[in-house]
Amino acid sequence: MDLKVWTVTHRSVNDMSGTPVPEEGSVTNDENAAARDEVADYATVVGRLAEAEAKAAAARDAQLRAVADLDNVRKRAEREITNASKYSSEKMLGELLGVADSLDLGLAAAAKPEAQIAALLEGMMLTQKQLLSVLEKNGVKQVDPRGELFNPEFHEAVTMVPSADLPPNHVVAVMQKGYRLYDRLLRPAMVMVSKAPPEGA
Repeated sequence: MDLKVWTVTHRSVNDMSGTPVPEEGSVTNDENAAARDEVADYATVVGRLAEAEAKAAAARDAQLRAVADLDNVRKRAEREITNASKYSSEKMLGELLGVADSLDLGLAAAAKPEAQIAALLEGMMLTQKQLLSVLEKNGVKQVDPRGELFNPEFHEAVTMVPSADLPPNHVVAVMQKGYRLYDRLLRPAMVMVSKAPPEGA
């Protein structure tokens, strides 16, 4: 009896069953799709990370620029304050140079043997007027409280003297005039203050 031997190959089995059998090392469509999704997710994450890093770098740069700008503003303000303090009296001092010139001329005239007292006195009075004008233009006013009620905020009593002409606590005489800069006292006036005369005087 003759026996026929059928050789069944892997391909034959696939053909016979109608269902494909994956070869060793092959990947299914589902696995391919999952891998593609993972790659896409990874690419998205990498893109978002790069975007976040770019935003962080931009924010860092903006912060550094803001800090630098603030530092520049602070330095500029310090310079302006220093200059304002340093040169605030420049205008007044420039005007005072004219007063100094007048004093120089007066001293030179007084040194001459033919100098006349009346002319020197007139020159001194004009120089004083010039000085007071410069001071007043810059907000400085004299405090000359002769005859006024004594005010310890603006006057400093040197002594008290009896006076029949003024009521007690009034300024009899001014030993040294005071000065104010607008509403601020620069120097109090040094004054003699009246008190009631002794009884029977």
